[in-house]
Amino acid sequence: MSQAVIAYPDGLARVLQLSDKEFGVELVFMAAAKLYELGRLSSGQAARLANMDRVGFLSRVGQIGVPAINLRDEEVEAEIAAARELAG
Repeated sequence: MSQAVIAYPDGLARVLQLSDKEFGVELVFMAAAKLYELGRLSSGQAARLANMDRVGFLSRVGQIGVPAINLRDEEVEAEIAAARELAG
């Protein structure tokens, strides 16, 4: 597995009331959440990056204001059209 190293100012984790380990976990989650929000990663890929299961990841992104369902306008329209077709 590849790794990235992020330097941050001494004391930043403490300001956020987190241990250094908790801060690292939070950084990885936030990066995964943003990449998911931007459509760069699927929910499964983002969950794996955050070292979480998919359902837990989707639940947590909802808590930080990232929509759990991340569809583009054209995808929403296609889903609505498919649902109308099924409803007949």
